[in-house]
Parts: sequence; C-alpha cells; structure tokens
Amino acid sequence: MPTVDVPSPPPIRAAFDPAHPPSRYGVLRHKHYRNVLGAQFLSNVGTWMEMFAMQMVVAKATGSLADLGVLTLVAHVPIFLLGAFGGLMADRFNRRTLLIVTQIMLGFVAVGVAVVSSMEFDSSRTLVHWLLIFATINGVIAAFNFPAWQVLTPRLVPKGELTKAITLNGIQFNLARVIGPGLAGLMLASLSATPLFVFNAFSFFAVAAVVMTTPDSPPAKIAGDAFAQLREAFRFLVYEKGPRAVLIAQVLISMLAAPLVRMLSLFVIDVFGLGGKQAEQAGGLLLSIQGVGAVIGGLCLRYIPAWYPRHHFIPLSAAALGLSISLFAVTTNLVMGCIAMLICGFFWIWSFNQSWAAMQVLAPDALRGRVMSLTTVASFGATALGAFVAGYFGESLKHGGINDTGATQASVAFLSLPLFIAGLVMLIIRTPEVDGDPRPAVTMKARRTLWNAITAREHRPVNREGSSDVPQM
Repeated sequence: MPTVDVPSPPPIRAAFDPAHPPSRYGVLRHKHYRNVLGAQFLSNVGTWMEMFAMQMVVAKATGSLADLGVLTLVAHVPIFLLGAFGGLMADRFNRRTLLIVTQIMLGFVAVGVAVVSSMEFDSSRTLVHWLLIFATINGVIAAFNFPAWQVLTPRLVPKGELTKAITLNGIQFNLARVIGPGLAGLMLASLSATPLFVFNAFSFFAVAAVVMTTPDSPPAKIAGDAFAQLREAFRFLVYEKGPRAVLIAQVLISMLAAPLVRMLSLFVIDVFGLGGKQAEQAGGLLLSIQGVGAVIGGLCLRYIPAWYPRHHFIPLSAAALGLSISLFAVTTNLVMGCIAMLICGFFWIWSFNQSWAAMQVLAPDALRGRVMSLTTVASFGATALGAFVAGYFGESLKHGGINDTGATQASVAFLSLPLFIAGLVMLIIRTPEVDGDPRPAVTMKARRTLWNAITAREHRPVNREGSSDVPQM
C-alpha cells in the first residue's frame, strides 16, 4: 500500500460490548482484521523497500537533488489533484472491490518498475525517466486506493475495539518503517534493486488476495450533489478557526519536514562521503533509525499530561521537529546523523499524530470523511511542493559554486529552519479553538512569553490544596 504519514481515523474510546467479551488475544481474535493486519505489514515493508531503492537508484544515477525532488513531485501531485475524487468514489462504489482493483493495479505498476530496473539502457537518464513515469502512474492509482484503505478497519472490528485496532495499525506501520529501509539497504549492498521491486509487487497481490476474503462493503446511500458536499467540507476547513489552524500546521509540517525522507539517499553520498554498498546501507539505516524514534515517541505520548492542550502541543512539536531536522542537516558523519535522526523520528510522530488527531476530533461525524480527504490532499500537495523547491534550491547552489556537501546540507536546512520558526510563532500566538475553546488565546500580556507558551500554566488544573494535579493521558 502507499506509504504515507497519515494516521488512521480518530480513536473511539473502548466500551464493553456484551456480544464481544474480552479475550486474551484482544482485537487479534477477529480473523479478517488479523489477516489484513499481516498483509498491511508485508505491504508497508515492501513499499518502504521500493521507495528507498528507487531513491537510491536516482541518487546514484544522477547525483541531482532536483531529480529527487521531481521524483517526489510526480508521485504526490496526482494524489493532490485526484484525492478528493477518490474519497467521493470510495463513498459511491463497493469499497472492497475498489480496494482489490487498486491493489492489483499497483502490483502491476511494481512489476513494471522491476522489469525496467532489470534492463540496461544507453543512458542512466533513460532509466530515471521510466521511474518517473511509473511513479506518476502509481500516484494516480494511490489517489483512489488510499480512501478505500481508510474505511477498511472500522468494518473489520466492533466499534468498541476500534481504538486497539488503530493502535496496532500504527505499530505495524512504524515497524515496517524500521524493517523496510534497513532490509533494503542490506539487499542493495549485495543484490540489484530489481528483487526489491519484485517483493513489493508480490506484497500488493498478497494484500488483494487477503482483502478478497473480507466481508463485502457495498456503497452507502448518499443523497445530494457530490461537489456541494466537498464545498461544505472546504468551508469548514477555511472558515472555522480551529480546523483552519490545524490545517495550516498540517500543511507546514508536510511541506517542511516530510521531504527529508526523500533526500536521505543523496545526503549520505554528498555529506557523509559514502558510496556503493556503504551508501545503500547507511541510507537504509537512517530511515530505520527514524522509525525507531517514531515508535519511542509514540509510546511516550502517554506520559504527556492529559490537561496539556493541543493548541500548545502541536506547534511545540512542530518547532522541535524543525530544530531536530536542522541538527541533522549540520551532521557530517553517520554516527551523529543516526543520533539526530532518532530525535527527529521522536518528534516526527508527535507532530504528525497530534495534528491529524486534532483534525479528526474537530470534524463532525457527518463531515469527517470529506474533511480528512481534503486534508490528505493538502498534505500530499505540500510534501510534493516542499521536496521540489528544496531540490531545486540545492541544485542551484551547486551550480552557483557551492560544493555538494554544503548544497545538500543547505537544502535540508532550507525547509527545517522555517518549520522551527513557524512552530515558535504558532506557539506564541496560539488558537484555543483547536481544543474546542472559544476563549481568546491570550488574556494577559505576560502569557505571550515563550516560557508560558511552553508550560501552558494557565491550563494546569489545581486541586483543593493549591498544588497542581497532573493526570496522565
């Protein structure tokens, strides 16, 4: 399945369901969910392997930051342009059939990538052009595949167990992020990229076979004009203060942080001075380390006090993510790069998870599907734009006389420093409507200080003795 940093639908607090009493196997006792979870994990591993292999092939063939930016652009722009229509299609056609068809189509695209990668061309540019074509086709199909995935889990488990199922989905996604790139780096060091593409193709067909065994999902009966419904969701995102603030944060994080993943392959070559097998292993290691940091960060979210508001936490996490990426940009060796990437992964999941969770909570049930479809479109478009601009910025520095090391480091910092600054600005200004609070963000001049913004002292509950009560999430 397409790899994206978009969480699953919002958790719903578990409630005891007499028809489905507790089990030692928990949510995994549901056969269809268990089978799909395993297939999802296999597919995510394959997708991470393919993404890393494709980036490494382009980086080694051209050594161009601009080409890596274009690769990201062509893969994401179709989702940006067609994602909203994909969401409408998922509401109007049989969702199981849609998912099966798009998985099979993605599998054939992966087969095409494998075939092209095994061929020898007179020019490396020819291979890159073919990869760009297949990445574009993949993006078109993904625009209709992703909405079908979003509605899969809720129909495989009871509503009261949806929270546990979503948690497991997140765990498998980040474990795939750990295993996929690391395994790809090891395989590329001893094999060509073709076996990785073949594995990814097999994973798509395996998912399609598993989905065929799940219960049917006929389309819901929806009245009204489709475009009018999209306009309603658009107005909610633009005119409501809380959703608008969250959308801005989502776009900034996607534009200024997500492109880092696409630039790692060339970073290890230009900055760390690695080549051949060492570059492939190092690139896979960095992506895996980022996944480890994300898993740790996800587990640590439970230690954030329950009273700490999201309109403080989201910009704080964004600023920390921008700072950690900036620290990675100035590293000059693999050891320091791994340390910085671990920190980056930690704040990566905080930023993405909490901003998407806030939007899911703010969106009314009647609008949630359309709202999440539009925000997904905005996220993909922002990621593509950020990677494209950063790539051409770095390439222009190279043409201007800056060496490869400085240009590549500058292209990473070119995005991360604005994210750090934007996070601080949003943290000081703040929008309490993100937490459903209509009161002004600042009622006293002193509260505009950065320290008060970080500590959120005005939100800290006080017990009868006057001391702070700090419940846990």
